[in-house]
Amino acid sequence: MAIIRLYMTMSLDWYVTGPQDNPDTPLGIGGFRLFNWLDRRNDPGPSGQVYAEALATRAVISGRRTYELAGRWQGDHHDGVPIFVLTHDVPDDPPPGSARYVTDVHECAAQARAAAGRGEVMVHGAAAAQALLRAGQLDELELHVVPVLLGQGRRLFDNLPAEHIEIELVRRLTTPQLDDLTQRVTHLRYRIRRP
Repeated sequence: MAIIRLYMTMSLDWYVTGPQDNPDTPLGIGGFRLFNWLDRRNDPGPSGQVYAEALATRAVISGRRTYELAGRWQGDHHDGVPIFVLTHDVPDDPPPGSARYVTDVHECAAQARAAAGRGEVMVHGAAAAQALLRAGQLDELELHVVPVLLGQGRRLFDNLPAEHIEIELVRRLTTPQLDDLTQRVTHLRYRIRRP
């Protein structure tokens, strides 16, 4: 069965966007700072490895807000893989490319797993990650932690219920010391432990 893994870049204070994220400023004020590590995505080091793994996924689950703020990825996230947009309501205009709207979190996970086959499913968006986690459908977290404090914005885990979820660190990759500190990042992969 395909693994469903969240890929999320965040600040040390757990913000995934800066404040005031909107269609004109999709990552909020100062939020693009979180993605400077992608300048190293073609290098053979840790960031290049993680980026290549992300592009090897065979399906994408996205929250509707993330999908819209990303300009619907112009209909193609990577290599034409199916995109499942988790949403509360289906808009009138059909999504472009290989995207489809799904309103039930369990059905969304099942469709994405089926589409990925033996591959992996990439998750984007804090709300989608929280919904999948609450439903017991999220298997792993790949967190790209950037050494910056944003102080405000949208946090990844702000709306979870008050219950313990056990996770286990299975991998840690850190970029080597660079002259440009804006490209520093630690890639942490956690497995969600099931009872």
